[in-house]
Amino acid sequence: MGMRKIKRLEDAYRFPGFRPLRTLKGVFGDPWVRVVVLRRQRKRTVCGTCGKVHSSFYDHKVRRVRDKSCGDLRIYLELEVRRVKCRHCGTVKRERLSFLAGNPRYTKRFAFYVGRQCRESSIKQVARELHLDWHTVKGLEKEYMREQLRRAGNPRPEVIGIDELSVRKGHNYRIVVSDLVRKRPIWFGGKDRSEASMDEFYRRLGPKQYRKIRLAVMDMWVPFRASTRKHAAQAAILFDKFHVLRHLSDALDEVRRSEYARLTSDRKRRFIKGQRYALLSRWANLSCRGRRALKLLFAANKRLNTAYLLKETFGQLWGYRAEGWAWRFFINWWESLKWQRLKPYEKFARMILRHWDGIAAYCQPQNKVSLGFVEGINNKLRVIQRRAYGLRNEEHLRLKVLTATLPVF
Repeated sequence: MGMRKIKRLEDAYRFPGFRPLRTLKGVFGDPWVRVVVLRRQRKRTVCGTCGKVHSSFYDHKVRRVRDKSCGDLRIYLELEVRRVKCRHCGTVKRERLSFLAGNPRYTKRFAFYVGRQCRESSIKQVARELHLDWHTVKGLEKEYMREQLRRAGNPRPEVIGIDELSVRKGHNYRIVVSDLVRKRPIWFGGKDRSEASMDEFYRRLGPKQYRKIRLAVMDMWVPFRASTRKHAAQAAILFDKFHVLRHLSDALDEVRRSEYARLTSDRKRRFIKGQRYALLSRWANLSCRGRRALKLLFAANKRLNTAYLLKETFGQLWGYRAEGWAWRFFINWWESLKWQRLKPYEKFARMILRHWDGIAAYCQPQNKVSLGFVEGINNKLRVIQRRAYGLRNEEHLRLKVLTATLPVF
């Protein structure tokens, strides 16, 4: 039994240059704490700054380091940590131990465990569960996310998606750029959603990389388009389908409000009242109750019936593989607006005409990319913000954004 116990101890707590010697119980007056004493095997000392190897050391002290828990037991490692008077650095530096985190009071595997927990829970919950300070958990999580970015490597995008993220009230935005092929955010920054902020992304990416971009997916915001044409002129610009359809939904909602204002009797208004979200939903996504309510509404109001049918059919535009057929569909859709007295729809059609090149680009076979990822990552980031009740630290938010879709290790 004794030999098997020692073997298990060596397997779990053997680190480079150290081996486990024994375990201690009842430390800190807590029965749920165990301390594993490590004995140094390596005589040489590595400078923690420059990495130069020294045969001697300046001084040393015994330190207790938190490691991953074993069941309900909190594990600490007791080891000797040296300082070395480095001739290359010209000063006294702490030695480098590869298994310790950036905060030397914790091991790397414990820091990565904390980082994995923070992907699903708030910092406050993780700190309470692991008996740690809130700021300590935040620092360990940031170290884990930086390691995720290091393992992911430098971005080399060919297809990018550009969108903005609201960071606080008062129209305070940051720009999020995603690689739509690898499905990961690659840049989060800027001071607003201006052209100058977008230029900052291309400067960070560098001329060698942004000249390889062949497609840029974005909304119809002019500064994004102008910056992309200035730096990546070879890239085709494609307007995001979901942003285009959002303008159409706004036009339908405007028709609904005008119809409600036009009617004077409560008997006729009752069909429209409370049906906003049903009107803005697709027919396929409605429940039986929602469909029955819309059928009653369409029977009572022919103009809303026509507006809803036009909204439902417009989505077919992204199903064409040839630009000529897509153009013919749009012209027929536009002509069906005649005599319908739907001014918001006519305004929407003129907007589509002005931005036709960016919409018709989806007909090209090489531009058939997933358009839902940009909006999906935005929803994911809003969930992260809501769970944390807002992230006020800009660097912490940047790391959260860039690692939102990276694999867990």
